[in-house]
Amino acid sequence: MILEDIVKKNFSTFAILIFLISLFFFGVNVPRSFTEKEDIKFTIFTGDGIEQIGDRLEEEGIIIDSILFTTYAFLNNKHQSLQAGTYLLNSNMSVSMVLDKIYKGIVVQERITIIEGWRASEIANYLDEFNGLSGDIFLDIVASELPKELAILYDKPKSRGLQGYLFPDTYFFNYGFSEEDLILAMLTNLDNRLLPEHREEIERRGKTIFEIITMASLIEEEVRSHQDKGMVSDILWRRIEIGMPLQVDATIAFITRKRTTRISIKETRIESPYNTYINRGLPVGPISNPGLKSILAAIYPIPNDYLFYLSKPTGETVFSRNFQEHIGAKNRYLR
Repeated sequence: MILEDIVKKNFSTFAILIFLISLFFFGVNVPRSFTEKEDIKFTIFTGDGIEQIGDRLEEEGIIIDSILFTTYAFLNNKHQSLQAGTYLLNSNMSVSMVLDKIYKGIVVQERITIIEGWRASEIANYLDEFNGLSGDIFLDIVASELPKELAILYDKPKSRGLQGYLFPDTYFFNYGFSEEDLILAMLTNLDNRLLPEHREEIERRGKTIFEIITMASLIEEEVRSHQDKGMVSDILWRRIEIGMPLQVDATIAFITRKRTTRISIKETRIESPYNTYINRGLPVGPISNPGLKSILAAIYPIPNDYLFYLSKPTGETVFSRNFQEHIGAKNRYLR
């Protein structure tokens, strides 16, 4: 009888233990809700402890019970490896799924796409659409000097700001990124895109990176295709060599803050260091933020015998060898 009682008692204890273990694993693998579809942005700050995280997850209705969360984290030895950041969580996620996401650091990311040829002011307008970002703050940083020194800026005049160096691309940032984070990413991207052979060619041609970026910004605004960019690059560099004004309409559009190919004679007489009709050589700085094709075209011009060009309404570039041919092309395609 005594042996039988011991077996029964141990069996009961074992059964209860199995039940509790099953209940625990059921609890950590079953979500609080099966119907909830709306995600919640949940932020873990540096220094947050496992208990604090668990309590907040329960308070915000993401998990069933904070004790399940903390216990499961300890059992899996993940309690000291949860990563700070902002996460998209949902109450239809189980405790194990929530823990796994935070442990792996799968944070919310935001996508920013900067278009080739955008001016700094256009990027600022775009950033105003994002929560937590300010176009005005962005422009303030662009107009000043960043505290961090970057190789790409070594020959840039300090008075010119960062227009032209804001490399167009698609960027991904963790939720809560700043205007300065974006600017540093764009500058670093441009620095990485200018390979050693590109820099060697710039130096061989007796140019500076600032001059190349400025020329590339003109090319970006003037022509579309890679071939045409290279040919226009050669035309503009040769105009500078012979002392001929560049006469780039895009510089007038930059001064007037318009987006148009229609430039009046009166506008070509506006007093401005960016006016390439009344000033010889490059303007005092970039007029937009060029893409890689325009930058490479500025570095590697395609030699040709033309001295004039114009863009048809279709975007096609028409080249002329002399002024008379150019006037004929204007009468043919732009009237």
